[in-house]
Amino acid sequence: MTAAATPDIAAEAPVRALADTARRRRPFVRRRSAIPGFGLTLGVTITILSCIVLIPLLAVVIKAAGQSPADFLASAFSERALAAYRLSFGGALIAALINGVFGLPTAWAMVRYNFPGKALVNALIDLPFALPTAVAGIALATIYAQNGWVGALVAPFKIAYTPLGVIVALTFIGLPFVVRTLEPIIHDLAKDVEEAAASLGAGRLSIFGRIILPALAPAWLTGFAMAFARGVGEYGSVIFIAGNMPYKSEIAPLLIIIELEQYDYAGAAAIAVVMLAISFLLLFVINAVQGWARRFA
Repeated sequence: MTAAATPDIAAEAPVRALADTARRRRPFVRRRSAIPGFGLTLGVTITILSCIVLIPLLAVVIKAAGQSPADFLASAFSERALAAYRLSFGGALIAALINGVFGLPTAWAMVRYNFPGKALVNALIDLPFALPTAVAGIALATIYAQNGWVGALVAPFKIAYTPLGVIVALTFIGLPFVVRTLEPIIHDLAKDVEEAAASLGAGRLSIFGRIILPALAPAWLTGFAMAFARGVGEYGSVIFIAGNMPYKSEIAPLLIIIELEQYDYAGAAAIAVVMLAISFLLLFVINAVQGWARRFA
């Protein structure tokens, strides 16, 4: 019986090979999506985003491209514009780093501990989201002025109407991005892993550096990027405490407004394009680092 079955199996082999070849050549069958109308929904979303984001940005680029290269360079890279770029991007970077350092323990305390006044602290963290930026700027300028509550205490160090005041304002508006991004990740961290490491003799710094920090790194970078991007484009809360002195405490968004008030639309567009390009490049680098951190987390 085995000898008779062997020729049959050998005869069926070419048939199976032809069937596999036909199956591979079969036209691609589109799988049904779990989301009804996914193609239509995606098309509507892309259209709305194009109208709200891409088309306005493209209009700015086209307006800036209407100048000659010499005029563009003169407007976008003047000494005043370079000073404004340094303050806007440098201040946003410093503020984002400050928020990254202090936002992590704040988020950890809000998730892992219960303490008196926790609800009040939780509301204060969200205050920059709800508070109008102009109101925040006036409040910060009042508090940190030389005759203000905080400014009087640190009288030798002038905060308001200096670049330091810009960093204070950007730190104020950027902290919620780091805290709210880290909170759900901290909430999902398994405590038994930390307890197991502690039972094996690992110290607190070792647990933090080898277990907690790698798990939080992608979310931390996300919060850092959001705080940085928010700080670069901030206007309302900064102009009241910055002093707005050219070459010293003038931010790039304010310089764009000044150019528009002087009807120099091409110059304003040139500065806006430079800010757009630098912001996109920095966010691209941060996202690349974030993807690398996810891969090794």
